[in-house]
Amino acid sequence: MNKTIRASVVAVGLAGSLALVGAAATSVSAASPPDEIDTPISGPALASASSAALAHLGAGTVTDTEVNDEESYYEVEVTLENGHEIDVQLDEAFAVVSTDGNVE
Repeated sequence: MNKTIRASVVAVGLAGSLALVGAAATSVSAASPPDEIDTPISGPALASASSAALAHLGAGTVTDTEVNDEESYYEVEVTLENGHEIDVQLDEAFAVVSTDGNVE
């Protein structure tokens, strides 16, 4: 085999091997979910969860939300006027389960 043909065969073989490795890595990463995926609250549940959290704290601005939080069904992050952030944990009926953060 001449050098040009041999180099082409090696290059094609190498490219094919890299493609297989890339495909295998992609299928592994697609099958392995990330450790933590935050899903924001949406629709009517967002309004209900926000209202419940703000009513519990008395004031503030909703700055983040999450469904199926590790601590409760809903989590609503509220930032108070003084800059403190409070996480309000709610159950599926939007009842307050707990709060995390400095309310002062």
